[in-house]
Amino acid sequence: MIRVTRPARMAGLLWCVSTAALAQEARVLIRASTILDGKGNVLRDRRIVIEGSRIVEIVADSGPADYDLRGLTLLPGWIDAHVHITWSFGPDGKNANQGGTTQEAAYAAASNAWMTLMAGFTTVQSVGSPADVPLRDAIAKGALPGPRILTAIEPLLGQGEKTGTPDEIRAFVRKQKQAGADLIKIFASGGMRQGGMTLSQEQMNAACDEARRQGLRTLVHAYRDAVRAATLAGCTQVEHGLGATGDDLKLMAEKGVYFDPQAGLLIETYLRFKEKYAGSPYFPKTIEEFAPMAEILPMNRDVMRRAAKTPGLKIVFGTDAVAGAHGRNAEEFIDRVRDCGVDPMSAMVSANSLSAEALGMAGEIGSIAPGFQADIIALDGDPLKDITAVRRVVFVMKGGVVYKNGARASGLGTSK
Repeated sequence: MIRVTRPARMAGLLWCVSTAALAQEARVLIRASTILDGKGNVLRDRRIVIEGSRIVEIVADSGPADYDLRGLTLLPGWIDAHVHITWSFGPDGKNANQGGTTQEAAYAAASNAWMTLMAGFTTVQSVGSPADVPLRDAIAKGALPGPRILTAIEPLLGQGEKTGTPDEIRAFVRKQKQAGADLIKIFASGGMRQGGMTLSQEQMNAACDEARRQGLRTLVHAYRDAVRAATLAGCTQVEHGLGATGDDLKLMAEKGVYFDPQAGLLIETYLRFKEKYAGSPYFPKTIEEFAPMAEILPMNRDVMRRAAKTPGLKIVFGTDAVAGAHGRNAEEFIDRVRDCGVDPMSAMVSANSLSAEALGMAGEIGSIAPGFQADIIALDGDPLKDITAVRRVVFVMKGGVVYKNGARASGLGTSK
């Protein structure tokens, strides 16, 4: 059993690195009384058979197992479709944004990854910073524990004509592809309150079309008019969406565009840590200036409520996690269910099979089924009955490797 605290984190890192290679080839059996399969189904009394990094069979429960997780609720590892994994607070306690390439920033990024994994998130999409790349690659090689990371590297900043001609934008997209980007992040509008379009429709069309040509998805920061523009451009996923009209939401549904509105965690984080954010780039200079930010919360929740009622709209799970939010990503579930009336099962699916589909990984992650990666988490409680159960992640397996097993501490699961 691993019981992780902040002082013990480095020991946990070393343990994971030393055991991951051994676990990759092991055959592992898990007993479960309740499984949410990630696609909206509930399975009862099953045994999950894992070989190496993948699930090979799910059968009726019988006999002994390596991990007896009966009494817990099992789900596929969650997917957060929008984080900033390298954002942290600097040595002075203030927001350092992506932190740069100092030793302190590297340690902070590794810690963010560890906390995110321990919270049950086995895959994240970080958008975007060049600092994401070495962390992504280290985790992929097994040198560090953390969620698998997809990154946009450098975002396309919407600055009107300064952004470039359509041909220059296409060249930027190709440059990101060559640098190893997994997707393209586009800023198509300004901030929450000054959300006018910062790219023309022609520029947006060029960015999303070239990304498709390069086999890359596009994720668009968009408010108000930019929501419709991104949808018409055929972009893959729209973020935030504050100011989106009912017609905008219907158009996204018709075009099959994925939508990722944030219900609360981001603004709650800014308000909770306003002393740390005040005066840092892109944020108000004084603590007092953060007060109007609270007015954004009901506006975001209104978008989420209307989106949830829009037939056919594909709403994925993304938190926009920044410094102070890593490891607390699951609070967004609570905001969506408690404050926006989102159905709990829909909330779970949004962070499982639907987000996997949005990431282009529908056949790999996001479901507990034969052939899928063995990304499995267990909760002490049932999120369909009590959404706060998402705070009680007691078991984390990613790719067949167990990184957290607090089931004994809960008194519910056992392992040999």
